[in-house]
Amino acid sequence: MELNYQLIYAQAKKNEKEVAQFLRDIIAIKSVSSQEGKVVERIKQEMEKIGYDEIIIDGMGNILGRIGNGKHIIAMDAHIDTVDVGNPENWTVDPFIGAMKGGIIYGRGACDMKGAMASLVYGGKIIKDLGLQDDFTLYIVGSVQEEDCDGLCWQYIINELKLRPEVVVIAEPTNLGVYRGQRGRMEIEVRVKGISCHGSAPERGDNAVYKMAPIVLDIEKLNERLSGEPFLGKGTVTISEIRSTTPSLCAVADSATIHLDRRLAATETWESAVKEIQELESVKKVNAEVVVLDYTVPSWKGLTYPTKKYYPTWLLPEDHQVLNAGVSTYKKLFNEQPVVNRWVFSTNGVAIMGMHGIPCVGVGPGNEIYAHMATEQIPVDHLVKAAAWYAAFPFEYLKLTK
Repeated sequence: MELNYQLIYAQAKKNEKEVAQFLRDIIAIKSVSSQEGKVVERIKQEMEKIGYDEIIIDGMGNILGRIGNGKHIIAMDAHIDTVDVGNPENWTVDPFIGAMKGGIIYGRGACDMKGAMASLVYGGKIIKDLGLQDDFTLYIVGSVQEEDCDGLCWQYIINELKLRPEVVVIAEPTNLGVYRGQRGRMEIEVRVKGISCHGSAPERGDNAVYKMAPIVLDIEKLNERLSGEPFLGKGTVTISEIRSTTPSLCAVADSATIHLDRRLAATETWESAVKEIQELESVKKVNAEVVVLDYTVPSWKGLTYPTKKYYPTWLLPEDHQVLNAGVSTYKKLFNEQPVVNRWVFSTNGVAIMGMHGIPCVGVGPGNEIYAHMATEQIPVDHLVKAAAWYAAFPFEYLKLTK
């Protein structure tokens, strides 16, 4: 069908007060990972009011709102869990009232990423209000547990619901740019065993902390050697935690463990990342164990869906039709060229494209620099523009893929 982009943008502007109030409502509902039940219910109410064709709350607790019943399946995703507030003294506003001042909404989840959820729901409203339809089925997804385990929700959706879209829009904050990838990541532990003895005679034992010390230095050197490609950047590794066990504070440590945050460049894999740690001389010398960790935390519905803490890199090619559709949608709506870039952090795309090969493109309201900060905020204007883009993208995608 021939699309009137100016009409879509105008309709998005008409919904400005509603989308802003909806965002303020869901910011006011605390929803850290595995505690998203109440915000799911509020999103369901809004979808019902708008008139979504079907609303599903799946076995994990994700909410999926369907519009249309066409052949081409398109999904748009926003996770609805947030990190906690941290030190309350760092906040100048209550993080759970959705304070609004000067066209900016503040609070936990404003940009990461309840703002995107609000825009997605209202992108669907534009399609409904204007009677726009084509040969597509659109799913607006509010996904859970992303902050704890990115991609787990979509592993469940694809594997258990058997929902496999042709394309998924990741609505993480992009400052309204069009993003096409991210580095992957892993959570790895290196474990060393020792022999405890009384602290008054340490020579009788084998101190695991001392055995770990050369490994710590080698991890720092490894980070300096890692490489990558220009767009996503180099891989990185850093120690985010170190701990030990001992029978007493008057005894030699009998084990030591370091937790590694490993970011993967486009050329790196699970196997290569593990092997390079196993082959460090300091690791081999003490026969240290290198372990990729597991995630086994129940969702708000009580479902445990185990997975390894390996989140693959994904990168949409520069000439991909999905990227072209995203850029074209932006240009036709706003009469300017969007910034094409990539995320520094990780998203649900690790499962959707990284594990399952489903093309992903990113467009989201808000600036990622405010994610997880006590100054978290989002411009209302971003909510409006993002909603317009979400309403228009399915039609541009179909046009460019025919």
